[in-house]
Amino acid sequence: MLIRKSILLVSLLSLTACSTYTPQRYSISADNNVALKTIEANNIYVGNFTGPANFSNACRAAGPIAPPDNMSFEAYLQKALADELKVAGLYDDKTPSVTLTGSLEELSFSSSRGLTGGTWDLSLKVESSNGHSTHVSEHYEFESGFIADTACKQTAEAYFPAVQNLIGKLVTSPDFKKLVGSNL
Repeated sequence: MLIRKSILLVSLLSLTACSTYTPQRYSISADNNVALKTIEANNIYVGNFTGPANFSNACRAAGPIAPPDNMSFEAYLQKALADELKVAGLYDDKTPSVTLTGSLEELSFSSSRGLTGGTWDLSLKVESSNGHSTHVSEHYEFESGFIADTACKQTAEAYFPAVQNLIGKLVTSPDFKKLVGSNL
């Protein structure tokens, strides 16, 4: 009888195991690309980004949210900025004029704003090797859902547009030109 109960318990636990919810890989924003192409700078390198001291990626009791390809959230953001610069023709990892590094100071989400809504809150400090720095933040709202599985899936998927918006705020900021050495 004990063996039968043990098998039943293991079977039940395996059926209720957590899923990992993953945002899609980053893809370029047309608006960000247009904004970057107006900047009179080039040879920009993106160095390391660091993450916040405290962050929980647990989404309800359904499972964690984790970026694709075993990346951290800050590495996802770092790669996103580098990809935007590459497509705009401004990136150079061989002979950079400036190196941008970042600190993701706030990273949080909610999958239950107003019961069926969600939010991502991102705050990023970017520093340039030329001595300039700036700070941008994004509060991104989206529809998540009532059921945990759906809400967590929607929350993971919302990280991608939240990052696009954050990068958009960075590259359209007047301070960005100072970061990359243009129009000092």
